[in-house]
Amino acid sequence: MMKIMTEQTASQDENASSAEESDKFQRKRPGKKPLVILAIVVVVMLVVALWYWLSTRNIETTDDAFTEGNAVTIAPKASGYVTQLRVTDNQRVKKGDLLVVIDPRDTAASTQQAEAQFALATAQLHQAEAQLALSKVQYPAQRDQALAQQARAEANLSNAEADYRRQRGVDPRATSQRNIDAASAQLRSARAEVQSAKAQVAVASQITLQIRQQETNVEARRSQVKQAQAQLDTAKLNASYTEVRAPYDGFITKRNVQMGSLVQAGSGLFSLVSPEIWITANFKETQLTRMKPGDRVEIEIDAWPDRKLEGHVDSIQMGSGSRFSAFPAENATGNFVKIVQRVPVKIVIDKGLDPNHPLPLGLSVAPTVTVE
Repeated sequence: MMKIMTEQTASQDENASSAEESDKFQRKRPGKKPLVILAIVVVVMLVVALWYWLSTRNIETTDDAFTEGNAVTIAPKASGYVTQLRVTDNQRVKKGDLLVVIDPRDTAASTQQAEAQFALATAQLHQAEAQLALSKVQYPAQRDQALAQQARAEANLSNAEADYRRQRGVDPRATSQRNIDAASAQLRSARAEVQSAKAQVAVASQITLQIRQQETNVEARRSQVKQAQAQLDTAKLNASYTEVRAPYDGFITKRNVQMGSLVQAGSGLFSLVSPEIWITANFKETQLTRMKPGDRVEIEIDAWPDRKLEGHVDSIQMGSGSRFSAFPAENATGNFVKIVQRVPVKIVIDKGLDPNHPLPLGLSVAPTVTVE
């Protein structure tokens, strides 16, 4: 009896041990649900990664970008005291507007003096032209007069020769030595008068040269008039420099001149900023592979995050920023460490700007370029 109970107990112990081993095996075996969840997560991550790659593969952006525009320093070309100041800080002006007036009295005096010199030169020119017109009549008349005097001298010479021959041909008793000497002297005088008349004719016959002399005088007077005109124009130009006008539409900035200030030629009075604004974006050289002019650009402004601008790539600078710096890198000497360079890209704004409130220069922007 004891033996049978012992066998039953042993059998029960074996069955219990087998059941425990079966339960333990079932607990160690993983279920299908975690694997499905893991697979779904992996698929979602792959889809998100693929969507992100497809949506950003044609996008290039940078935060190294700023607003840029035309800004020039307005400086006078004349020195003197400021008598009128017609602008204030950040005032908008139009092209040709009068901004500053410098004391014009010195330049006005120089202008009046130049006008007097011009009037004098003009009067001298008119006098020379009148003399030229007169010479064209006077010199031929003088030649004719010289020819008439030559003819008269030759006639007197003929009479003197005839008288001399008569005095020498008569009987010495019928005349006197005094008459002979007088006839001889008259003959020599007549011959001298003929030579003098011929010389006068030779001089008076140079009508072309004499008229040319007067024409040269007229040309010289005309040159003096041109010189006086140039001096007058210069004086008027210097007088215009006392008025400083706006070269284009823009805004007055950095004003450092006051009423009554003594300014020197070339000294900066203020800056004029044009309302035409563009973006200068410094992209990495690795971002320029497919970028080209005409690519569409979306622009975000840090100062006004709600304002969205649209534009396009205008041009890409032919050189990196470091190449045109004050001290460009010299890679041919010393140790070389490769650094990704940045290249300025000009972006023109097409839409979104308020013409009444243009963007200030130097604002940080974030352009996003869609490349093809």
